[in-house]
Amino acid sequence: MVLTLAAARPESSHPLEQVEELFIQRDLPFDASIENELMAELVGSWCQYRLWYNWQEDIRVLVFSCAFDLRLPEKIRPLVTPLLARVNEKLWLGHFDLAHEDGAVMFRYSLLVPEYSTLPVEQLESLLDIAVTECDRFYPALQGFIWGNKSADDALALAMFETAGEA
Repeated sequence: MVLTLAAARPESSHPLEQVEELFIQRDLPFDASIENELMAELVGSWCQYRLWYNWQEDIRVLVFSCAFDLRLPEKIRPLVTPLLARVNEKLWLGHFDLAHEDGAVMFRYSLLVPEYSTLPVEQLESLLDIAVTECDRFYPALQGFIWGNKSADDALALAMFETAGEA
């Protein structure tokens, strides 16, 4: 019997099945009404986040977005872009983006999924934790910049400030 390379490969599962498993583990209600998309909401430290996963089969990429419950007025959007660029310099994974259509601010990350592989739920869990941590970290900077009349430098310094100890 000749074993072909295709037969030797493990059966892979759909990446959105792994995302569903994560949502179930975290007890997050989700919507799977659109093919190749999953959406959920999660409460962060400062606001509610909308999670969106989209599977791009043709390029084998899982696109992930974590959007703030915040829509920027059109006149403010061009002013926010330099702050987001400065914030992105501080990130190791992913980036913040501003949606042109509705002014939504979101953390985004695209994950390449090689053929015949399965995404570990732990990897998706880490990605979700990183996204929420970064969103929680930079939300006050965004608020201070938009509504508190802080400069981009002051807003970024606020986000980077780390406290030590307890009061």
